[in-house]
Amino acid sequence: MNSLVSRLTTKNIVLLGLLVALNLIVAKFLSFGIWSVRISFTFVVTFLMAAWFGPVLAALASGCADIVGTLLSSGQGGYFVGFTISAALAGLVYGIFFYQKEITNWRLLVAILINLIVIDSLLNTWWLMILYHVSFMAIFPLRAFKELLMLPIQFIVLKLISKNQTLLYLKNKI
Repeated sequence: MNSLVSRLTTKNIVLLGLLVALNLIVAKFLSFGIWSVRISFTFVVTFLMAAWFGPVLAALASGCADIVGTLLSSGQGGYFVGFTISAALAGLVYGIFFYQKEITNWRLLVAILINLIVIDSLLNTWWLMILYHVSFMAIFPLRAFKELLMLPIQFIVLKLISKNQTLLYLKNKI
């Protein structure tokens, strides 16, 4: 816990705030789909939060981004705590796998698979089932297929991001 508090400098709080804002922008302008199947590139921002600040701060920031994003998009479905839990878990998973660790292909693959299968395919489908009173199996196959398509996209994008020299420089400055 002491390590967590020591990382909460003014600079880091501002940077986390900027990453939350970037998450909102990406969710608004780089996301598309219908209510049960949505493609978004917010995983990039979550990855950066997690790699730079660790699992706890990434989970908190991802959860905050979900809440603020819902508040800013008032009238588009309302707030549901389940999706905040999913967002926080995604930050937690990426933080466990990438904070102060070498980003290897295996680490990337396992972290992405956990997020795509456990959180996006299973947990988010469960939340949609609860929220919209639909059968799990009615929406799960299409959502699972979408996540399967996202696997190579997320892997390639995160691999490129993890090797970006400017982002590596920024990470070393935190």
